[in-house]
Amino acid sequence: MTQAIARQTLYESDFFQWTQDTVAKLKARDFDHVDLENLIEEIESLGASQKKEVRNRLRVLLAHLLKRMYVNMPDCFEGWENTIRTQRTDIEIELEDMPSLKRFWDEFFDSAWKYALKDVRGEYAKKGYQFPDTWQFERDIDSMLNVEFWE
Repeated sequence: MTQAIARQTLYESDFFQWTQDTVAKLKARDFDHVDLENLIEEIESLGASQKKEVRNRLRVLLAHLLKRMYVNMPDCFEGWENTIRTQRTDIEIELEDMPSLKRFWDEFFDSAWKYALKDVRGEYAKKGYQFPDTWQFERDIDSMLNVEFWE
């Protein structure tokens, strides 16, 4: 029980050292002394953060696509298009590195759409711009990463 308290204390007091200690124990196959509870929690959070990363990048992509398509401010088009390209590239990289995330695409899209729409409406509705309640175009990965919907 003392070792469990010590590991918990290390986890709470010096996360980096806890990671180094955990890796050393795993490499040495000293599984009896690995802080499994916190290790499991950390691995789960890694997966959750990767999902969150893709969803957030998709939210930014959708917000800028909406601006580019529905906000008539030509002086802003280049900036929005730059952001669109950046988000598309970053999403593509994330999905190449972790292809299993593709199976969550519809879930990501639904959540990202809701928040992107809320963001752009909050910024532009008071200026008279209107946005559709639903995405009017293809929403598959290939389309979202390649189609210039505003043309």
